[in-house]
Amino acid sequence: MSDLTDRVVIVTGAAGSLGSAVARAFHAAGANLVLVDHERDRLTELFSELSSPPDHLFAAPVDMTDEDAVQRMVGEALERFGQVDVLVNTVGGWRGGKPVHETPPDTLDFLFNLNARTVLVASRAVVPSMLERGSGKIVNVAARAGLGAAPRSGAYGATKSAVVRLTETMAAELKKDGLNINCVLPGTIDTEGNRKSMPKADHSRWVPPEAIADVILFLASDAAWPINGAAVPVYGLS
Repeated sequence: MSDLTDRVVIVTGAAGSLGSAVARAFHAAGANLVLVDHERDRLTELFSELSSPPDHLFAAPVDMTDEDAVQRMVGEALERFGQVDVLVNTVGGWRGGKPVHETPPDTLDFLFNLNARTVLVASRAVVPSMLERGSGKIVNVAARAGLGAAPRSGAYGATKSAVVRLTETMAAELKKDGLNINCVLPGTIDTEGNRKSMPKADHSRWVPPEAIADVILFLASDAAWPINGAAVPVYGLS
């Protein structure tokens, strides 16, 4: 297991299926956690054992598309811990089902804000302090759909492609300053919600959130220092 004892890790979307698995993986590795979500009650329900200061910080409700709110959250984390070592952006979502020519523009706007703007806003808030320290790790969650077209998911794929491009570009810009920026590319994640929406699918081919969290943990570890700008497939057998 990677040892991240006393590293300060921000996990956005921490109450989600993937975000909560990521938070638990980093907690097991010894990290101090800043758990960010738009639902504080859900964070408290999932992580009641972590709610006592000073080792961890619950930051909720936070709208990750709101730059001022995110800047305040990161400022609070820096005030509490003095540094941020790792940022994991798990916030995102899917909306699809229509061909591109029938897709309402507000669907594209919604997905771009949720999937890509959140990465940009969080990075703008965190990177300056990482540059001051000369080290830091950012792991974004893109998607398999960001690499190629699939019918009836054009808007989703386009916004996840933006996450890949942002990741690659930040890596090229910041690698000489001691920062590692990478992303993972899930296919269909084995969650309760996905099982309910696709009951006839072969769930055994999907990847559980905990397995993806392990890959993210590795990318945030010292062992991943040579990896920069990677988009790591985590498709399982799908």
